[in-house]
Amino acid sequence: MKVELLYFEGCPNWTLTEQRLRTALDLVGIPAGIEHCQVDSAEEAKRHQFAGSPSIRIDGKDPFHSASATFGLTCRIYSTPDGPAGAPTLEQLVEALKEAATGETVSS
Repeated sequence: MKVELLYFEGCPNWTLTEQRLRTALDLVGIPAGIEHCQVDSAEEAKRHQFAGSPSIRIDGKDPFHSASATFGLTCRIYSTPDGPAGAPTLEQLVEALKEAATGETVSS
């Protein structure tokens, strides 16, 4: 499994997302490392289809993709059970990893 973390320098939420992602990988038992991709320009954002910082890709797919997403150097907001947040919850990350590993939707 390929796990990527895309972010821009100065993003206040990418390190929290990385910590939660590492914990989620451990909880699910997936030995994947996290590939970091720092996005530095609007051109890179378009090329990477960067929906804001931080973004996660699992095997090339964004598990939190929104049809209304735009690409650019912006902060990303995630819809969580506690309301909008700058990072997905640990539980959301665990679910996303399980779904990617099995190819099936996991109910929480």
